[in-house]
Amino acid sequence: MTLFIGLISGTSVDAVDAVLCDISPDQPIKLLHSHNHPIPTTLQKELLDFGKSQYQGDAVDQLGQLDHQVGLLFAEATHALLELSEYKASDIAAIGSHGQTVRHRPNAIYPFTLQIGDPNIIATKTGITTVADFRRRDMANGGQGAPFAPAFHQAFFSDKNSPRAIINLGGIANVTLLQPNQDPIGFDTGPANTLMDHWIYQHKNKHYDADGQWASSGHIIPELLQWLLTDPYFSQPAPKSTGCEYFNAEWLTKTAQQPLSEYLAADVQRTLLELTVTTVANAVSSKISQGDIYLCGGGAHNALLTQQLQKHLPDFTVSITSDLGVAPDWVEAMTFAWFASKTLNKESILLSSITGSANDSILGGVYFC
Repeated sequence: MTLFIGLISGTSVDAVDAVLCDISPDQPIKLLHSHNHPIPTTLQKELLDFGKSQYQGDAVDQLGQLDHQVGLLFAEATHALLELSEYKASDIAAIGSHGQTVRHRPNAIYPFTLQIGDPNIIATKTGITTVADFRRRDMANGGQGAPFAPAFHQAFFSDKNSPRAIINLGGIANVTLLQPNQDPIGFDTGPANTLMDHWIYQHKNKHYDADGQWASSGHIIPELLQWLLTDPYFSQPAPKSTGCEYFNAEWLTKTAQQPLSEYLAADVQRTLLELTVTTVANAVSSKISQGDIYLCGGGAHNALLTQQLQKHLPDFTVSITSDLGVAPDWVEAMTFAWFASKTLNKESILLSSITGSANDSILGGVYFC
């Protein structure tokens, strides 16, 4: 038994997902324990504001403080996870820490991506070797630095006989297209939950629309949907990646050609859900004509979103990754536990067909204990 921990905080900054996995050679990965570790409200707000370039004083000073705080938070999540299990720090080969993304600019003149959560802090506070900073090596090789989960999807969810699509519905949606005897294709399709979460928080003071209930009470606004779909990102060919620094409240206000206050708030929410459904469905159907779709991420729990995807993709069967043995909430954290195992074994991750990198690389920096 070889044990690894995976840690990630997503774009919604609602919690740290922590998993403990057995990743033994020549054996299927096993999820042994999982933990959803809360982020304090004040830190959550500061991280969300920082991502919107709303700084508290000097931006560099604040970045350094946040890097330290998120490192402490990830160490806390690790301790909490271990307390739930029968294992101790000395039993763990390594932690794979994705960190918290605060900026992703793959198409800048000098492309960069920035994830914080100081791995020096994590390694010191836990006593466990920590692997972190996975994305920048891919960018150094000319890749988008995202999405990375498709490599994990290919390794553990592909089928030798029929096509599959794995759709991760976090703040941003990404699609992995798995076809027999072909390299995987994966890319960000656009917003998943980020715009809906923003809208319901603004109008209902709720962090998300449980089961799409509020959206279900509204109606699609055809002209608003069409305006939003004109954004050039949606027709841009892969490889491509994006983030909440692009698809955010400012984007929504700018892209809508009349004030959103002129519509019923529930109708806007329903239209934002349809934007997610349409862009995801278009991405899938542009590459494969039939097969099985498995959803993961927080949006996999949105009943209306799932129903509408099935309606848009009638030649596919839509279900969740639990049917493949992994609950939707833990797929991404397991990805980075697996990445850490690959890094320690000095194995490259196969990403060139996904991110567009010139070479497949060994990813991440190792902080030994």
